[in-house]
Amino acid sequence: MDRVKRASDLVVASVALLLTAPLQGVVAVLVRWRLGSPVLFRQVRPGLHGRPFELVKFRTMRPVDAQRGWVDDADRLTSFGRRLRSTSLDELPALWNVLRGDMSLVGPRPLLVEYLELYTPEQARRHEVRPGLTGLAQVSGRNAVSWEERLRLDVEYVRTRTLLGDLRILGRTVTAVLRREGISARGDVTMPRFRGGDTGGAS
Repeated sequence: MDRVKRASDLVVASVALLLTAPLQGVVAVLVRWRLGSPVLFRQVRPGLHGRPFELVKFRTMRPVDAQRGWVDDADRLTSFGRRLRSTSLDELPALWNVLRGDMSLVGPRPLLVEYLELYTPEQARRHEVRPGLTGLAQVSGRNAVSWEERLRLDVEYVRTRTLLGDLRILGRTVTAVLRREGISARGDVTMPRFRGGDTGGAS
């Protein structure tokens, strides 16, 4: 399955990059105009087997600036950034990560490197596959589900993944994006930090 999945990722990511190139150009200009440079957000995330890679997305937040009061996510996330996130247009550059093999179209979302030491052995199984642009947790509530539930869904995907299942998740992703579901956790503009183990909170 893994070879077929990788071949599918290559084909779909290549076509998607070509088709979305004009749109990505427009978004890049808007990000430069509304948020300034850099246009792209780059951050090291853990991939397959926890190996680090550089995730690339369009920037949606202002830089940290204590003098201007831009410290936490609520201050740094602009209305323009919210619109980008709600439409998932900020994720389009990550198609390059799929093309390079850092990510897959479907899989557990890549989280922060600092979370690696906080997972239980069961939760750490999410790294047995490549992280994805979308995944089972994303179509089951996205950022509105608790950390415990999100990580449980990630491991469930690892255990039960099939090509047909991936197609279903991709279909459900389109619906979720159109409905703009689960963009942020309750009481948070994005999601609270993961504190480890089976703690609650949303992601």
